[in-house]
Amino acid sequence: MLPNTDELAEVLLDLAVPHQDIGEAVRLSRHVTRDAESLRILDEAVTELVQDMGRIRGTTVDMPALPDTSTATARFFPLYVFVAALPHIRAHHRERGIPDDVSRHTLADVGRCVAWHRRWHGTGGVLIPQWLTLHFHGELYQLGRLQFQRGRIGRRTGASIAAAGLSHTPGDQGLSVHVPDFMGPLTPQAVERSLALARAFFARHYPEETYSVATCASWLLDPQLKRRLPDDSNIVRFQERFHPVRVPTDPEAPQTPDDMEAVRFVFGTTDVPLDELPRRTVLQRAVLDHLRDGGHWYVGRGWLEL
Repeated sequence: MLPNTDELAEVLLDLAVPHQDIGEAVRLSRHVTRDAESLRILDEAVTELVQDMGRIRGTTVDMPALPDTSTATARFFPLYVFVAALPHIRAHHRERGIPDDVSRHTLADVGRCVAWHRRWHGTGGVLIPQWLTLHFHGELYQLGRLQFQRGRIGRRTGASIAAAGLSHTPGDQGLSVHVPDFMGPLTPQAVERSLALARAFFARHYPEETYSVATCASWLLDPQLKRRLPDDSNIVRFQERFHPVRVPTDPEAPQTPDDMEAVRFVFGTTDVPLDELPRRTVLQRAVLDHLRDGGHWYVGRGWLEL
């Protein structure tokens, strides 16, 4: 199910796996290809991942682990699952007429998750491999600066959309917007281009589905950021595109704080004491000052018309 070592190195390059991790991943792959039990687990994982390819499952798929989860081979095991599933997702992309550059940019998120693992843990591996199961099932695509996930509108968001006078109800089709890091500034121009690409992309390649609304759930939509950042901040201007579903600090509908979500994405770690984190940028200072002043960060939710 896996290519030989020479071919595997080339496949990992195509998936944007950092060069420093390719050698180890190729070497450790022999532990999988020479072990019957590992191959059985790999086969079952790929079968589950590609089942009903292209259907909206609306959720990620758990990645099975090798019996000894403490080994380096176990850390890289999800990578081998995605390599083995690659022919299936590429076939789906060809069937749907997905352009090669969109397919390549989408699947290159594998390399980002490998880079994440080394950034946060200092070792090779794949961080949050469940996230990548959306990419390898035809449910999520990288279109310019943003990622868009085919899905359905939730109950609370649907009620907010309906209250605004649009003919949408919970369960209707909608795109979820995701904002990957490592992709440069979130400029208004980049966001506008991505939204335009999404409108054209899904109309052309999934014509049987109708997407006129996009939703977003992110720490970037916490309205408290507006009080901490300049009015011309890219984050503030991104927020202003969305109709808020609810205010996280609303006393009538309290929401659980998630302070570390902002810290994780801004600083790339949650293991360093807050008073030791850098304060070089406006955003870094905003996140830390808000927590120092006794505040909390939340995941905000919003929607916009496409």
